[in-house]
Amino acid sequence: MDLADGRSISVPLLWYPRLAHGTAEERNHWELLGEGVGIHWPDLDEDLSVEGLLAGRPSGESQRSLQRWLEAKREGRPLTLDALREHERRERGD
Repeated sequence: MDLADGRSISVPLLWYPRLAHGTAEERNHWELLGEGVGIHWPDLDEDLSVEGLLAGRPSGESQRSLQRWLEAKREGRPLTLDALREHERRERGD
């Protein structure tokens, strides 16, 4: 990540398992949060803050949560809360 003040931040991809398990296409689909305070990957339901990256904080996601997410990804189930709600709405016929 390149910052407006000229600094660059680089951290190991493995610090963020959802990004590590995402496809290149999923990782390349990102959005800035707010006025550039972070990055959001909608396809992976992952958010990273610039503050956390600067502090060197890896993901705080629990192994249980990550395992549930990986299982949903393998099975093709919705990975985000918004996608899950949309999926349930379609199944109800709304």
